[in-house]
Amino acid sequence: MKVLIVDDEPLARMLLQEYLQTYPQFQEVRQAGDGFEALKQLAAFGPDLVLLDIQMPRLTGFEVLELAENPPPVIFTTAFDQYAIRAFEAAAIDYLLKPIAQDRFDKAIQRFLAGQQPRLDASLLPAPSEVSTRIAVRDRGAVVFVPTDSLLYCEAQDDLVKLVTTSAVYYKTITMAKLEASLPPAKFVRVHRSFILQLGYMDRLEPYGKGSYQAVMTNGDRVAVSEAGYAKLRG
Repeated sequence: MKVLIVDDEPLARMLLQEYLQTYPQFQEVRQAGDGFEALKQLAAFGPDLVLLDIQMPRLTGFEVLELAENPPPVIFTTAFDQYAIRAFEAAAIDYLLKPIAQDRFDKAIQRFLAGQQPRLDASLLPAPSEVSTRIAVRDRGAVVFVPTDSLLYCEAQDDLVKLVTTSAVYYKTITMAKLEASLPPAKFVRVHRSFILQLGYMDRLEPYGKGSYQAVMTNGDRVAVSEAGYAKLRG
Protein backbone atom coordinates (compact mmCIF):
# COMPACT_ATOMS: atom_id res chain seq x y z
CA MET A 1 0.00 0.00 0.00
CA LYS A 2 1.00 3.61 -0.57
CA VAL A 3 0.94 6.50 1.91
CA LEU A 4 1.18 10.25 1.35
CA ILE A 5 2.33 12.47 4.23
CA VAL A 6 1.25 16.10 3.84
CA ASP A 7 2.63 18.71 6.25
CA ASP A 8 4.44 22.01 5.82
CA GLU A 9 6.78 21.19 8.75
CA PRO A 10 9.72 18.96 7.69
CA LEU A 11 10.21 17.61 11.23
CA ALA A 12 6.55 16.58 11.41
CA ARG A 13 6.88 14.72 8.10
CA MET A 14 10.07 12.99 9.28
CA LEU A 15 8.40 11.84 12.51
CA LEU A 16 5.42 10.31 10.68
CA GLN A 17 7.75 8.65 8.17
CA GLU A 18 9.68 7.14 11.08
CA TYR A 19 6.49 5.85 12.70
CA LEU A 20 5.45 4.22 9.42
CA GLN A 21 8.68 2.23 9.15
CA THR A 22 7.31 -0.38 11.56
CA TYR A 23 4.53 -1.26 9.09
CA PRO A 24 5.70 -3.45 6.18
CA GLN A 25 2.21 -3.11 4.64
CA PHE A 26 3.14 0.38 3.47
CA GLN A 27 5.58 -0.31 0.70
CA GLU A 28 5.88 3.24 -0.61
CA VAL A 29 5.69 6.50 1.34
CA ARG A 30 5.90 9.95 -0.22
CA GLN A 31 5.80 13.43 1.23
CA ALA A 32 4.30 16.78 0.24
CA GLY A 33 5.24 20.06 1.89
CA ASP A 34 2.22 22.09 0.83
CA GLY A 35 -1.29 21.78 -0.54
CA PHE A 36 -0.39 22.26 -4.19
CA GLU A 37 2.18 19.47 -4.06
CA ALA A 38 -0.38 17.32 -2.24
CA LEU A 39 -2.88 17.73 -5.08
CA LYS A 40 -0.24 16.71 -7.62
CA GLN A 41 0.73 13.66 -5.56
CA LEU A 42 -2.89 12.62 -5.03
CA ALA A 43 -3.41 12.58 -8.79
CA ALA A 44 -0.10 11.02 -9.82
CA PHE A 45 0.77 8.78 -6.87
CA GLY A 46 -2.71 7.51 -5.98
CA PRO A 47 -2.10 6.81 -2.28
CA ASP A 48 -4.20 4.37 -0.29
CA LEU A 49 -3.92 6.58 2.80
CA VAL A 50 -3.17 10.26 3.44
CA LEU A 51 -1.74 11.68 6.66
CA LEU A 52 -2.87 15.27 6.33
CA ASP A 53 -2.15 18.46 8.24
CA ILE A 54 -4.92 21.08 8.26
CA GLN A 55 -3.33 24.50 8.74
CA MET A 56 -0.84 24.99 5.90
CA PRO A 57 0.14 27.97 3.77
CA ARG A 58 -1.25 28.36 0.23
CA LEU A 59 -3.87 25.61 0.60
CA THR A 60 -5.32 24.19 3.81
CA GLY A 61 -5.82 20.48 4.25
CA PHE A 62 -9.57 20.93 3.90
CA GLU A 63 -9.10 22.84 0.63
CA VAL A 64 -6.89 20.02 -0.66
CA LEU A 65 -9.66 17.49 -0.05
CA GLU A 66 -12.32 19.74 -1.56
CA LEU A 67 -10.25 20.13 -4.73
CA ALA A 68 -9.11 16.51 -5.00
CA GLU A 69 -10.98 14.03 -7.14
CA ASN A 70 -12.12 11.04 -5.07
CA PRO A 71 -9.94 11.69 -2.00
CA PRO A 72 -8.62 8.50 -0.36
CA PRO A 73 -8.99 7.63 3.34
CA VAL A 74 -7.53 10.33 5.58
CA ILE A 75 -5.97 10.58 9.02
CA PHE A 76 -5.73 14.22 10.06
CA THR A 77 -2.55 15.28 11.87
CA THR A 78 -2.92 18.76 13.34
CA ALA A 79 -2.32 21.05 16.30
CA PHE A 80 -5.93 22.26 16.27
CA ASP A 81 -8.74 20.34 17.94
CA GLN A 82 -11.79 22.40 16.92
CA TYR A 83 -12.41 20.46 13.70
CA ALA A 84 -12.38 16.96 15.17
CA ILE A 85 -16.12 16.24 15.37
CA ARG A 86 -16.84 17.39 11.83
CA ALA A 87 -13.83 15.47 10.53
CA PHE A 88 -15.24 12.24 11.96
CA GLU A 89 -18.67 13.08 10.51
CA ALA A 90 -17.00 13.31 7.11
CA ALA A 91 -15.62 9.77 7.65
CA ALA A 92 -12.04 10.59 8.53
CA ILE A 93 -10.30 7.52 9.96
CA ASP A 94 -8.82 9.45 12.86
CA TYR A 95 -7.83 12.90 14.07
CA LEU A 96 -4.41 13.07 15.71
CA LEU A 97 -3.34 16.09 17.74
CA LYS A 98 0.28 17.21 17.68
CA PRO A 99 2.62 16.32 19.26
CA ILE A 100 1.66 12.84 18.08
CA ALA A 101 2.80 9.95 20.27
CA GLN A 102 3.73 6.61 18.71
CA ASP A 103 1.01 4.65 20.55
CA ARG A 104 -1.71 7.09 19.47
CA PHE A 105 -0.43 6.93 15.88
CA ASP A 106 -0.44 3.13 16.03
CA LYS A 107 -4.11 3.08 17.08
CA ALA A 108 -5.03 5.21 14.07
CA ILE A 109 -3.07 2.98 11.67
CA GLN A 110 -4.61 -0.16 13.15
CA ARG A 111 -8.03 1.35 12.61
CA PHE A 112 -7.16 1.83 8.94
CA LEU A 113 -5.70 -1.67 8.57
CA ALA A 114 -8.68 -3.31 10.28
CA GLY A 115 -10.83 -3.14 7.17
CA GLN A 116 -12.36 -1.17 4.34
CA GLN A 117 -12.72 2.49 5.22
CA PRO A 118 -15.51 4.66 3.83
CA ARG A 119 -14.51 7.31 1.36
CA LEU A 120 -14.14 10.71 2.92
CA ASP A 121 -17.01 13.09 2.11
CA ALA A 122 -15.21 16.41 1.69
CA SER A 123 -18.51 18.30 1.56
CA LEU A 124 -19.03 17.48 5.25
CA LEU A 125 -15.73 18.94 6.37
CA PRO A 126 -16.07 22.15 8.39
CA ALA A 127 -15.69 25.64 7.06
CA PRO A 128 -12.67 27.60 8.31
CA SER A 129 -12.96 28.95 11.84
CA GLU A 130 -12.63 32.44 10.43
CA VAL A 131 -14.08 33.99 7.30
CA SER A 132 -11.99 33.77 4.17
CA THR A 133 -10.94 36.37 1.64
CA ARG A 134 -10.75 33.77 -1.13
CA ILE A 135 -12.38 30.62 -2.46
CA ALA A 136 -10.20 27.91 -3.99
CA VAL A 137 -11.70 26.33 -7.12
CA ARG A 138 -10.55 24.07 -9.93
CA ASP A 139 -10.74 25.65 -13.36
CA ARG A 140 -9.60 23.74 -16.44
CA GLY A 141 -7.18 21.64 -14.41
CA ALA A 142 -5.64 24.53 -12.47
CA VAL A 143 -6.31 25.81 -8.96
CA VAL A 144 -7.71 29.35 -8.98
CA PHE A 145 -8.19 31.58 -5.94
CA VAL A 146 -11.37 33.62 -6.35
CA PRO A 147 -11.28 36.79 -4.18
CA THR A 148 -14.53 37.08 -2.23
CA ASP A 149 -14.53 40.83 -2.98
CA SER A 150 -15.11 40.00 -6.66
CA LEU A 151 -18.02 37.64 -5.97
CA LEU A 152 -21.45 38.96 -7.03
CA TYR A 153 -23.52 35.96 -6.01
CA CYS A 154 -23.53 32.20 -5.53
CA GLU A 155 -26.18 29.82 -6.87
CA ALA A 156 -26.75 26.22 -5.83
CA GLN A 157 -26.96 23.89 -8.84
CA ASP A 158 -27.42 20.23 -7.88
CA ASP A 159 -24.12 19.11 -6.30
CA LEU A 160 -22.27 22.25 -7.37
CA VAL A 161 -22.34 25.92 -6.48
CA LYS A 162 -22.03 28.44 -9.29
CA LEU A 163 -19.80 31.38 -8.37
CA VAL A 164 -20.48 34.50 -10.43
CA THR A 165 -17.71 37.10 -10.19
CA THR A 166 -17.10 40.46 -11.82
CA SER A 167 -15.05 38.81 -14.57
CA ALA A 168 -15.83 35.07 -14.75
CA VAL A 169 -18.01 32.18 -13.64
CA TYR A 170 -16.67 29.20 -11.66
CA TYR A 171 -18.15 26.03 -10.20
CA LYS A 172 -17.25 24.38 -6.91
CA THR A 173 -18.38 21.22 -5.14
CA ILE A 174 -19.47 22.58 -1.77
CA THR A 175 -22.67 22.96 0.23
CA MET A 176 -24.34 26.35 0.44
CA ALA A 177 -24.27 26.21 4.24
CA LYS A 178 -20.53 25.62 4.29
CA LEU A 179 -19.90 28.35 1.72
CA GLU A 180 -22.09 30.79 3.66
CA ALA A 181 -20.11 30.09 6.85
CA SER A 182 -16.85 31.00 5.09
CA LEU A 183 -18.05 34.36 3.70
CA PRO A 184 -17.93 37.72 5.54
CA PRO A 185 -21.43 38.09 7.08
CA ALA A 186 -21.32 41.88 6.84
CA LYS A 187 -21.04 41.66 3.05
CA PHE A 188 -22.93 38.49 2.07
CA VAL A 189 -26.56 37.51 2.70
CA ARG A 190 -28.30 34.17 2.13
CA VAL A 191 -31.41 35.52 0.41
CA HIS A 192 -32.83 32.19 -0.76
CA ARG A 193 -32.05 28.52 -0.15
CA SER A 194 -30.32 28.56 -3.54
CA PHE A 195 -28.71 32.01 -3.51
CA ILE A 196 -26.16 34.05 -1.58
CA LEU A 197 -25.44 37.58 -2.80
CA GLN A 198 -22.93 40.28 -2.00
CA LEU A 199 -24.72 43.44 -0.89
CA GLY A 200 -22.28 45.77 -2.61
CA TYR A 201 -23.22 44.33 -6.02
CA MET A 202 -27.00 44.49 -5.57
CA ASP A 203 -28.46 47.30 -7.69
CA ARG A 204 -32.10 47.11 -6.60
CA LEU A 205 -34.83 44.88 -5.21
CA GLU A 206 -38.06 44.20 -7.14
CA PRO A 207 -41.29 42.30 -6.31
CA TYR A 208 -41.68 39.00 -8.14
CA GLY A 209 -44.97 37.22 -7.55
CA LYS A 210 -46.67 36.71 -4.22
CA GLY A 211 -44.32 36.83 -1.25
CA SER A 212 -41.15 36.72 -3.32
CA TYR A 213 -38.71 39.19 -4.82
CA GLN A 214 -35.78 39.48 -7.15
CA ALA A 215 -32.48 41.22 -6.53
CA VAL A 216 -31.11 42.84 -9.68
CA MET A 217 -27.32 42.68 -9.59
CA THR A 218 -24.97 45.26 -11.10
CA ASN A 219 -24.24 42.92 -14.03
CA GLY A 220 -27.98 42.65 -14.83
CA ASP A 221 -28.46 39.14 -13.45
CA ARG A 222 -31.55 38.52 -11.34
CA VAL A 223 -31.32 36.59 -8.08
CA ALA A 224 -34.33 34.99 -6.40
CA VAL A 225 -35.12 36.40 -2.94
CA SER A 226 -37.45 34.55 -0.60
CA GLU A 227 -39.69 36.25 1.95
CA ALA A 228 -37.19 35.41 4.68
CA GLY A 229 -34.37 36.70 2.49
CA TYR A 230 -36.28 39.91 1.90
CA ALA A 231 -36.60 40.39 5.67
CA LYS A 232 -32.83 40.01 6.02
CA LEU A 233 -32.20 42.62 3.34
CA ARG A 234 -34.69 45.07 4.81
CA GLY A 235 -33.40 44.51 8.32
